[in-house]
Amino acid sequence: MTDPYESFAERYDLFFGPFDEHDPKTTEFFRTLFAHHHVHSVLDCACGTGRDLYLFHQLDCEVFGSDISAAMLAQAERNLASHHVSVPLDQADFRELPLTYAKEFDAVVCLSSAFFEMPDEVELRRALASMRGVLRDGGILVLTAGMSDRTWRDKPRFIPEVNRGDFTRLFVIDYFDAGARFNVVDLFHDPARKDMQVWSICYNRVFLRDDIEGALRKVGFHRYTFYGSYEFQPYDKEMSGMLIAVAEK
Repeated sequence: MTDPYESFAERYDLFFGPFDEHDPKTTEFFRTLFAHHHVHSVLDCACGTGRDLYLFHQLDCEVFGSDISAAMLAQAERNLASHHVSVPLDQADFRELPLTYAKEFDAVVCLSSAFFEMPDEVELRRALASMRGVLRDGGILVLTAGMSDRTWRDKPRFIPEVNRGDFTRLFVIDYFDAGARFNVVDLFHDPARKDMQVWSICYNRVFLRDDIEGALRKVGFHRYTFYGSYEFQPYDKEMSGMLIAVAEK
């Protein structure tokens, strides 16, 4: 199987600032959420380059990371090692987590729209059932997506992500009936380098609030809450710019 992130993993972190710095609202959200649900062990099942693994480590959790992309895991290992943090990392499809993990976690997280990788509702349910399968009773699943009902309705074509003196990153989004292609356009414009690189990922299906609720219910989650921000603001289909789902097993 080809790794779509092979050519992008080393540039992925250009979305963010320093690896060891996180938005205070995000940090406080997880600190509060984990304290409320007595989370001590957490699996990030689409851990990418490891930024959130570092955050959860800083929150004194026992942290595990998995990803289907070998390139992203390799970058995560380099990132974590450079900050003297050791986290067990496994290459795993999050539709098959019980095949990799014999233990149960207090929390499983799947962040940054990673579940949009699922091609349809059947595979989404398979993924959520797998995540539920490695949760302890009372444990929580946390899903986040940057695409909300509002953004899907408005369908912005160009979204500036990074704009600094020497570098600009722009999302250019192509929309389909049920999915979208996200094109990441990197423009380098300093005296030593003036060029452009483009990387694209296609999601056959964009899952919105009602899709996620239906899938959670069908795989056995009966208690869940949707937020529209990291400040625990209730999700609003008309106004929220992101989606956070927290489901309790």
